[in-house]
Amino acid sequence: MSGGPRQHYNFTLAILTIAGAAYALQQTMVIPALPAFQRELHTTTTWVTWVLTVLLLVASVATPIVGKLGDQFGKERLLLISLSIFLVGCLGAAAAWNIWSLIAFRAVQGLGAAVFPLAFAIIRDEFPPEKVGVAIGLISAVFGIGGGFGIVFSGLIVDHLSWRWLFIFGAIPVAVAIPLVHRFVPESPIKTPSRVDFVGAVLLSTGLICLLLAMTEGESWGWASSRILGLFAGAVAAFAAWVWAELRVPEPLIDMRMFVRRDVAFTNLAALISGFAMFGTFVLIPNFVETPRGVPASISHLVHYGFGASATKAGLYLLPSSVALLFAGPLTGLIGRRTGSKWPLAAGMLLVAISAAMLAVWHSHPWEILAAMPILGTGVGFAFAAMATLITEAVKPTETGVATGMNTVMRTVGGVVGGQVGATLLSAHLISGTHVPAVTGFEIAFGASAVAALVGTVVAVLVTPAGRRERLRPAAAEGRD
Repeated sequence: MSGGPRQHYNFTLAILTIAGAAYALQQTMVIPALPAFQRELHTTTTWVTWVLTVLLLVASVATPIVGKLGDQFGKERLLLISLSIFLVGCLGAAAAWNIWSLIAFRAVQGLGAAVFPLAFAIIRDEFPPEKVGVAIGLISAVFGIGGGFGIVFSGLIVDHLSWRWLFIFGAIPVAVAIPLVHRFVPESPIKTPSRVDFVGAVLLSTGLICLLLAMTEGESWGWASSRILGLFAGAVAAFAAWVWAELRVPEPLIDMRMFVRRDVAFTNLAALISGFAMFGTFVLIPNFVETPRGVPASISHLVHYGFGASATKAGLYLLPSSVALLFAGPLTGLIGRRTGSKWPLAAGMLLVAISAAMLAVWHSHPWEILAAMPILGTGVGFAFAAMATLITEAVKPTETGVATGMNTVMRTVGGVVGGQVGATLLSAHLISGTHVPAVTGFEIAFGASAVAALVGTVVAVLVTPAGRRERLRPAAAEGRD
C-alpha cells in the first residue's frame, strides 16, 4: 500500500508484533517435542536434533541476505515474501511424512527469521524518532517472549495432542499476519538501488554453515575428529575470503567499514555473548526440572536434583521470564532515551549474570528456580531491545536491514554455541555407570553462562565512549519532534 495514506504507527507496530511472534514461537516450540519426533518418525537422536539445528542454520544465512534485499527492494515486500515462505514451511512440517521431510520444511521455516530485521527497519522508517526505541524494544521483547511461551505451549501440545499441532498452531498467526502486512503496513520510502553481492552471500553462507554445523555436531562426531576440524578450518577460510571480497566489491553485501565501527562491533559482540548466556540457560532449565529426583543413578547413589516435571510443567518454569520480557523490552526504550541505550544493555547483561549465578548456586527447590526467572527475563529483555536500538542508531537508514540482520545472526551463533557448550558439559559430567547427568554438569553450565554475561556487561559499557554523545541523544531526538 505504498501509494495510500500512512497508517498510525501503533497499528503498524501491532501487525509487526504478530509477525514477529509467529516466528519466535516456532523457533523453540520443537524443543520439548524432540523425543516425540524421534519416537514417531523412527529416527536417531543425531538426526532429530537437526529439526532444531537446521532452522538456526538457514536463519543465520538468510537473515543478512534478506535484510539487504529489503534495503534494496522494499522492506514490506520482503516481509511479505518471508512470511509467505514461512507459512509454507509451517504447513509442510505439519504434514511431514518422515524425518527428512520434517527437516526440509524446517529449513524452509528458517527463511522467516528475517522478520525481525525487516520489522526494525520499517519502524525506523515509519515511526516518530522519539517512539523508535520503545517500538524496537517491544519487537525485541517478542523474540524472547515467543521463545519462552513457545516452550510452554509446546509442553501442553506434546502432553495432550499430536506433535503436528505444533506447526498447525504456528501457522495461524502467520496466516493472520500476511494479509494485515499487505493491507496496512506501508512500503518504506527509503531504498538502496544496488546489485546483490552473490559472491559475498555465498562466502558468508559457507562460513556460517561450516561453523554452526561443527558446533552442533561436535559432540556426536567428536570434537577432535577430522570432520569437525575440517569444518572449523573451512569456516575460517570462508570468513577470511568473505572479508577480502567485501572490501573489494563496489556494492558489498555488508560494508566492512560499518561492521568494524566501535558501536556496531561491540554491540554485535554483546549479541554473541547474550545469545550464549541465554540459550545456555534457557535450554538447560527444562532438562533440569524434568529429571526425576531419586531415580537410581548407581548402586550407591540417587539423583539428588530435578523435580520430575512433565513437559507442560517444565514450560511453566520459564513463564515468569517471558512475562518479565513483555515489560522489559518497551521499558528499555524509555530508559535509553534518557541515558543512552548502552546502559540498559549493560544492566541487562548484569541481570542475566545474576540469574545464571543464582541457578548455579540455588536449585534444590522449585521456588529457587522460579525466583531466578523474572531476573533472567528482565535481563534478556533489556539486552535484546538495547542491541537493536544501538544498531539502528549507529547506521544509515539504507543499512538498517542488513545491520540488524547481522546482529540477529551474531545472537543466533552465540545461542548455538551456548546450547552446545551446555550439552557438552552435561555429557562430560555423568553419574558413574549411567547416562544421567550429574548435578555438577548443570552447575558448571549455569556458571559458564554467568561468567559470559559478566564479560558481556563490560563489552556493553565499551559500546560507545561515555559522555557527550549519549547526553546529547535525548536532546537531538526532541529537536526532531
